[in-house]
Amino acid sequence: MTGPPPVLAVGAAAIDEWYAVSNFPEPDGGAFAREVTTAFGGVGANVCVALDRLGREVGLVSRVGDDEYGRRAREYLADTGVDASRVSVGEDPSTRSVILSDPAGERAIVTAGESFRRLRLDAADREALAATEAVFLTGYTPDAVSRAVLDAVESAADPPALAFDLSGPVEELVGRGTEPETIYRLLRAADLFVAGDVAAAAYFGGPDAAVDRIAAAQRARGDPARSSLGGDGWPRAVLTHGADGMTVVADGNVSEYDAFHVDRIDATGAGDAFVAGLIDRWFADGGRVGVADGVRFAAAVAAINCTSRFAQRGLPTRDEVEAFLAERGR
Repeated sequence: MTGPPPVLAVGAAAIDEWYAVSNFPEPDGGAFAREVTTAFGGVGANVCVALDRLGREVGLVSRVGDDEYGRRAREYLADTGVDASRVSVGEDPSTRSVILSDPAGERAIVTAGESFRRLRLDAADREALAATEAVFLTGYTPDAVSRAVLDAVESAADPPALAFDLSGPVEELVGRGTEPETIYRLLRAADLFVAGDVAAAAYFGGPDAAVDRIAAAQRARGDPARSSLGGDGWPRAVLTHGADGMTVVADGNVSEYDAFHVDRIDATGAGDAFVAGLIDRWFADGGRVGVADGVRFAAAVAAINCTSRFAQRGLPTRDEVEAFLAERGR
């Protein structure tokens, strides 16, 4: 038997029902969908496929339903290089999302389906997570699973690097995803903690408060050399602001970075593409890439993905990212 791939992600594999709408409807208002189609998505799957496109060996721990949506998700994964051997099948309806995308490329997402919410780890999953090199976890992961991942990582003889993306606001996660108490554990345990503006505001109270609390958590963690990655500037946290860039807190130091400006068609999956870029630069192969180079690479992955529709269609190869950066004077 062979061991797990170097990177394991825990997250949903979902089918996105995509509506290109004339506008986001106001309360009691409406909108017209000029096009309706479906595409593959889910935070966990998005990150995995992005890493696969970059040439990384990656596996997904997930759960789908024994229905049309679940079958389509598994068929799609089979056409990628992602190891889907840890994607289980249950009787609950598959997780799926309705995405409203307006002409400016902004989107709103509504998710349904119980399959991923009912994911639980078995002994083989725990062993694989403890034996891999890097683990990715999303805030949409059920709380019991998030706690089990933390326990597996922290109890490993050689702990893997851990990346956590808060993904959604607290009120959206309650009863569905990772609970605040576990998020606090992850804030202190993760080598990389990522949160977008909406999630950060809901959990921390605002951007300034988020920076202060994250820096305090990093200081409370103690010597950064105790990180599973070791070296300077660990642990790291990134607060993303969409087209307005990102804020990085590394070992208590705060830095601001710009996003790349592109002709955006659809921002769906941009955050997941960005996280995949960070994992590629900062975690994979035990990378020791500096903060600035890692953020710039990840921002390029996200920007390129925004130039195509859907969460995964525009995910770039490594050569495409390098060419993009070269054009912009890397």
